[in-house]
Amino acid sequence: MSRLLSPIFSATDPERIATQPGRIAVFATPGSSRFASVAQRVNRLTRGALRRLVDSEAFDKLKPGAAMDLTWPAGMEAEAVQVIRMERKPDAEALRRAGVAIGKAHGKTGTLVAAEGFDPAPLVLGALLRAYRYDAQKSAPEAEAGPFELMAKDPEAAQAACTDAVALADAVHFTRDLVNAPANILTTETFAAQIEEMRDIGLEVEVLDEPAMEKLGMGALLGVGYGSECPSKLVIMRWQGGAADAAPLAVVGKGVMFDTGGISIKPSAGMEDMTMDMGGSAVTAGLMRALALRKARANVVGVVGLVENMPDGRAQRPGDVVRSMKGDTIEVINTDAEGRLVLADAMWYTADRFKPAAMIDLATLTGAMIVALGHEKAGVFANDDTLADGILKAAASTGEGAWRMPLDPAYDKLIKSRIADVKNVGGRTAGSITAAQFLQRFVPEGTPWAHIDIAGVALVKEDTAFAPKGATGWGVMALDALVRTRFEES
Repeated sequence: MSRLLSPIFSATDPERIATQPGRIAVFATPGSSRFASVAQRVNRLTRGALRRLVDSEAFDKLKPGAAMDLTWPAGMEAEAVQVIRMERKPDAEALRRAGVAIGKAHGKTGTLVAAEGFDPAPLVLGALLRAYRYDAQKSAPEAEAGPFELMAKDPEAAQAACTDAVALADAVHFTRDLVNAPANILTTETFAAQIEEMRDIGLEVEVLDEPAMEKLGMGALLGVGYGSECPSKLVIMRWQGGAADAAPLAVVGKGVMFDTGGISIKPSAGMEDMTMDMGGSAVTAGLMRALALRKARANVVGVVGLVENMPDGRAQRPGDVVRSMKGDTIEVINTDAEGRLVLADAMWYTADRFKPAAMIDLATLTGAMIVALGHEKAGVFANDDTLADGILKAAASTGEGAWRMPLDPAYDKLIKSRIADVKNVGGRTAGSITAAQFLQRFVPEGTPWAHIDIAGVALVKEDTAFAPKGATGWGVMALDALVRTRFEES
């Protein structure tokens, strides 16, 4: 797993500042005549340079949480003082933004943060998320980052306040590592093995192999993997932190480890990015990791269908008809619309076995979602307004973008098959909606359900607010927040 910064907490000591190496982060409010103790010490050592910066027009224009640097400050051994604009009573968003600024600049010389007078948890979360690096495949990884230390009036209380933030950052790193990993390294078998290792943190884990899935009648899921040497698997994770008899929240993830498109093969340009087509399963596993690490007081089950979609003499063909576990027959018009086949069986299995209070599926499902929302927001489809609203509010509260999309029976005519109960694609028109309409067939009547299409947000080509370019881990924070607000016992 990628190296997660381990925060060090110490008592506030302004006298250390003169000889502190590396970077020092302090906070200031434009228009305020007073600095906190560490910032006041910095100002004295630099003969008023900090005050001049804070009183400048440039600093005044910064958004709360944004920063400017005093580099190689006179009178100090530090290489830079990072001066972060912060209001007197900052909200969590501004503190996360400040943490992101700190994490982005953090390097091998280390950072000392003067965390005086505010909740350190959002700041720590932002810093740990943004300091992420993936270099597992490099022969000469970058030098390890230096220490990340927070000074606080009560260091023990600050450390306790940050426990859940560290657990959440760990889970997001885990998710990003999975999505970033190449398909020859992260296979259906090695992914299942990594999930099984989470038994050590309290998850119950069960792995179904191909014979077990054949016995259950999972023809839709199994058909996707016929052309691959990697055996298909269904992995079930359970966290029982709530009442024994409480129905769980169920989260189901699409886990296509690599997607060539199968016989309906994709263009070669950009196909290397299809290592991320298991992003939904990565978020599911990451969420379960977060819940276990922070000992969530909720019952949650995570199910991931792991397959590889390859062209081969055994691969399914356009025009084939497969039978799902539910019993519906599906005409496979395009073998590149495979994720919904995986989810169809995984969702029906999950709903049938666990009778969940609500079910959410996550998938890098459609290119049409990227056309609709770009790389800023995930698309949310739901049959239940309360569940949809909870997801959107949770995403907004954690800084992860999401937007609700429509469901309507009128779209079903686009996926009506001549020879089977349904076909797996409906053409270019409303591609993301018809995919969601297809999935809705595999949700039992009365089960609150949401489908989240993360095709545009799982892996991106540019830095995001919380991550360097590459895998984002989108969804772990939002779903963890949803569990806290809607499914966790008080």
